[in-house]
Amino acid sequence: MPYLKKCPPVPEPIDCRILTAALDLFVENGFHNVSIHEVQKRAQVSIGSIYNHFGGKEGVAQALYKHILNEMDELVETVMAEFPTPWQQCEAIIRQLFEHTETHRNIIAFVFHAKHTEFISQDPLMCHSAAFSKMRSIVRNGIEAGEFVDMDSWVLTSSIFGGAIRMIQLRLDGVIEKPLPEYGEMLLQTIRTGVFQERSDA
Repeated sequence: MPYLKKCPPVPEPIDCRILTAALDLFVENGFHNVSIHEVQKRAQVSIGSIYNHFGGKEGVAQALYKHILNEMDELVETVMAEFPTPWQQCEAIIRQLFEHTETHRNIIAFVFHAKHTEFISQDPLMCHSAAFSKMRSIVRNGIEAGEFVDMDSWVLTSSIFGGAIRMIQLRLDGVIEKPLPEYGEMLLQTIRTGVFQERSDA
């Protein structure tokens, strides 16, 4: 199973193996270029197992999408519980996303690179998911607390996280050659200069 923080159980259950195989194939080749037989071979399961658990390729993709959204939500929830201030929470999310880009590339690629509209219809888009809504709420909390400059929360959220997300995409594309954590402090310093409410000690 593609987890961000947990280790998958050993031996890995059949449904977990299917989702792990599908993640790798969808990221490597794109949803439409992957057959159910390729998922079956990569997962080393029977075709019947895939249909029994997920009902077909679209069901696999939708289950994977929901699972990855839940992983992102848990990441943000953990950060919110661990760090007391909105800026510390934003900083931790960016640092962790940079780390996970290096250690869990395909999960991060699925979040920020996949064309989700190819395989979802009724589920909310990634930008409307619980994780991204909570990231925006962190920013709103910072504005309300006077920590961040007072401006539209969409603009400020994009200013804080947009550059990091773009750097992740460039790293996934191979444009950025160095590991992203090497750029973390430089990016965070740049963000600090634009979001803090007239305080030099931030």
